Amino acid sequence: MSVNDQLDKLQRSLLDFFFPRRCPFCGRVVGKALLCETCEKELPYSREVRTGTFGRCAAPLYYEGAVREAILSFKFKGRTEALDCFGSLMARTAAETFSGEFDAVTWVPVSARRLRKRGFDQARYLCASLCVDWHTTPQETLRKVRDNPPQSGLEDADARRANVLGAYEAVHPERIAGKRFLLVDDICTTGSTLGEAARVLRQAGAADVLGLTLAVTREE
Repeated sequence: MSVNDQLDKLQRSLLDFFFPRRCPFCGRVVGKALLCETCEKELPYSREVRTGTFGRCAAPLYYEGAVREAILSFKFKGRTEALDCFGSLMARTAAETFSGEFDAVTWVPVSARRLRKRGFDQARYLCASLCVDWHTTPQETLRKVRDNPPQSGLEDADARRANVLGAYEAVHPERIAGKRFLLVDDICTTGSTLGEAARVLRQAGAADVLGLTLAVTREE
């Protein structure tokens, strides 16, 4: 082992000692694991594949309880240390559900104003994190051109669809045409956001679009 390798190992050990990895759902120290054994067994896993205007969408988790709190902490408090866990869960779900059905991975972007306010694009971070497991690079395909009000403030499905209509435009359509995309976002509620983003991708020539989110709400 070289001197640089020894220094890197020492640095990682010190970081693990002073800033130990914690389960993003309950806060327990987990060492090198991504989440604790209890949460591994008891999280509200979603086995369904949601269908809608977006096509098909899969998610590893239901948006409730500790999952909801973890996602809100990630989005609004910048708890990006949970990304390794989130990305791994999403990558596993995509591999199990859509293996061989997509050629490239992309994400639903936030507006420039939201990006400045929050400091990061949560869907882009999730997309990059899950792509680490596959040793690939996400493809930017969409730009958000309208800073519409947050979907979370709208309960009616028609209002949600109207709220995102015309919010996205394709980036480099010539790189979209003929490809099958896995479209990543954080949460699927009514599917309006995914549906509008998928519509723009298909209009730009995408051969197919599949949805993948970290969590999905339960259907009533």
